[in-house]
Amino acid sequence: MRFTLDDLMVDVPAEDVGEARRFYEARVAGRGPSSLAELIEVRAARPTAVPADPPATSEIAEAAGRSVPVRICTPADGFVRGVHLSIHGGGFYMDSAAHDDVRNRALANTLGVAVVSVDYRLAPEYPWPAAPDDCETAALWLVEHAAARFGTSRLTIGGRSAGATLAMTTLLRLRDRGAVGGFVGAALQFGTYDLSAQTPAGRRIADEYFLQAYVGHAEDRTAPDISPAYGDLRGLPPTLLVVGSDDVLLEDNLAMAGRLSAAGNDVELRVYPESPHGFTGHPTAIAKTAVGGINSWLSERTAVAAHLDQVSGHRT
Repeated sequence: MRFTLDDLMVDVPAEDVGEARRFYEARVAGRGPSSLAELIEVRAARPTAVPADPPATSEIAEAAGRSVPVRICTPADGFVRGVHLSIHGGGFYMDSAAHDDVRNRALANTLGVAVVSVDYRLAPEYPWPAAPDDCETAALWLVEHAAARFGTSRLTIGGRSAGATLAMTTLLRLRDRGAVGGFVGAALQFGTYDLSAQTPAGRRIADEYFLQAYVGHAEDRTAPDISPAYGDLRGLPPTLLVVGSDDVLLEDNLAMAGRLSAAGNDVELRVYPESPHGFTGHPTAIAKTAVGGINSWLSERTAVAAHLDQVSGHRT
């Protein structure tokens, strides 16, 4: 079999490609904080989170003897068709669940799902395994209580950048517990899956400070709970990987898609042209197309699960 990157590229209108090219040519490329002092400065300058309308509610999720704050947005019409566990990005050391409130409110109303966002602890104050512990806690809480709390046990999970990494490690932890079955889909945007710097893809980000902040103390960064690309990937739910062709993590996502497929999973990879890291949060037509595609994919997973519930005679 022969293929090129063009074979994996999502087909978008030429005018949208041109618009993206012009946008990024005029935009100064960003880079994460490169030291603890810079991180503290960036955090202090971060604008206050914009509240959603109606606002998200706060709750404490408890499971497996642990607890973690979560923020919840439910559909405006009150009918919950599924529950989406959202894990925010920010390099494991920035941002918060509250900064995703507006985005999660839109997702809740668009898909008719309850969106539960995890306010996991940040590095370097709380390095690995604090963040995956918190995400696992929220996921287990949903596995145990979603049906009673929201009226449905149909679960999906998603994240951007570090959030995508944490979503994958969460699924691996649930799979090992025998508790992944409630999750019917995972939508992962431009995650980093090798934090060990031992693969060609991983070496491209080897000098990033977030690695030192998050796993600088870890003896083996190839542990799947840190670098899921090294894990046993069998038995995971259908997965959508979204990445831009100009993302430094493109190779990492290509490798992860290959490993997921080789492990027998249902995996789809979508590469968007002229798009760098974080592109789905930018004001381009390509970003709008990508987000719409992710929403459609998640909606389909929830609908398929609902159909199977009806066929099997189960009520959720």
